[in-house]
Amino acid sequence: MSQSDNQVSLSAVTGSHHFGQRLDQVLADLFPEYSRSKLKTWILDGNVSVNGAVLTTPRQKMFGDEQIEIEARVEVQVSSQPQKIALDIVYEDDSILVINKPADLVVHPGAGNHDGTILNALLAHVPNIDTVPRAGIVHRLDKDTTGLMVVAKTLSAQTHLVDQLQNRVMSREYEALVMGTMVAGGEVDAPIGRHATKRTLMAVRETGKPAVTHYRVMEKFRAYTHLRLKLETGRTHQIRVHMAYIKHPLVGDPVYGGRPRLPRGASPEFVEALRGFNRQALHAVQLSLFHPETDEWMTWQAPLPDDMVHLIGQVREDTRQNPDFDL
Repeated sequence: MSQSDNQVSLSAVTGSHHFGQRLDQVLADLFPEYSRSKLKTWILDGNVSVNGAVLTTPRQKMFGDEQIEIEARVEVQVSSQPQKIALDIVYEDDSILVINKPADLVVHPGAGNHDGTILNALLAHVPNIDTVPRAGIVHRLDKDTTGLMVVAKTLSAQTHLVDQLQNRVMSREYEALVMGTMVAGGEVDAPIGRHATKRTLMAVRETGKPAVTHYRVMEKFRAYTHLRLKLETGRTHQIRVHMAYIKHPLVGDPVYGGRPRLPRGASPEFVEALRGFNRQALHAVQLSLFHPETDEWMTWQAPLPDDMVHLIGQVREDTRQNPDFDL
């Protein structure tokens, strides 16, 4: 991990429309790539000067035509160690990194996973990303969920991406195999919060945060359905919780799905494929966002991983072998 801090040097001139506004409000307008809390901290720490004089009062009123200068350091934000872990990089430039996450890889260190994570890999791959909170990780995928993730390589890029997430601008689409035959698409609009008794799990709760998941049917089988889903919000375990809530849990989900329910007359090959699939059948297939520097709308796609392709193929064959089932 690099112990050096990043120097930030910014300058701008206030306009007539800033007359009467507070210093912190003016900085938020002039430097929108940085969070309001970060700008306020820089003011309080004496990193902001106006017409050559250091100001440490965020509420100081501006008049217009002032020369603003900021000289600050961005401190190291993470304490984990860099590790040489291969990343499947879909796209990379100076601002962002898009990766295709495999199964069985944790995004962020936590209980039972202190290293060997995507965060550790990012610290080795991107110099100075330790100055960006959470090493630039702005959204997560569960350990056994595969697919696309975007990482911010700079503090300003992270501010933009977090803003897109919070304002529901960033688009994230998934594919999943769920239990039961669904007749049509729809949406689940149900708040999600911590489970009342199992604190490591999430659940639909009236006191939870708003959560909306849209879904459409891609292919129906005699006991399962292949879905395309789009997140409107991004709560922890949202798709897994919502699908279980409407009685169509994800295949292979050991937490929210329960034991696999085998259809009558399933072939040995199908039984083996289903029981051998030891993760939730969920893949982040498409990611779209506005680039934080160019403002270009960009989209990336990641095809289904081999294990899901094989599983869906076996489900399709099981349906073919049971033609009396009415889809």
